[in-house]
Amino acid sequence: MATLETNTQQKHKHGKKINKKSTKVDLTPMVDLGFLLITFFVFTTAMTTPKAMKLMVPKASDVPSNVPLSKVLTVIPCSNNTVKYYEGATPASGPLMETSITESGIRKIILDKKKRVEAQSGRNDMILIIKPSDESSYKNFVDILDEVSINEVRHYFLDKLSAAEKKMIQ
Repeated sequence: MATLETNTQQKHKHGKKINKKSTKVDLTPMVDLGFLLITFFVFTTAMTTPKAMKLMVPKASDVPSNVPLSKVLTVIPCSNNTVKYYEGATPASGPLMETSITESGIRKIILDKKKRVEAQSGRNDMILIIKPSDESSYKNFVDILDEVSINEVRHYFLDKLSAAEKKMIQ
């Protein structure tokens, strides 16, 4: 702790003895207290938990489902932040069109399709099929999943490109 040392040897100009006291402060307890506070706050701080999007995968089945093709939109993320899409589950069900991964691009397409399905059936039953191509980047895939979340698409699936779709893209 702090210690006081007295030195009575010094004299003032007028010949009087002055009792000077020098102080020496030991800061070891303050450093200990500082480290205790730091460790307390480090251990009691809640770290942020990563937020992940739920991805539900259906059970494998050979039985085809009866889904009206008018409710299905298929998107194919490609290179250069472009998306090719068609309405329906197979390439023969609609022409292949192209747009960008932006608000005025794929978001508008998804919203339009969602509105048409809601007007037709009265419910939000739109089905989005995502088929990433070999040229698409991981960022493009995540951007499409972000659009799914933003537009509140309840039913979406991931699938592989068929041989016919690969030919259509090239």
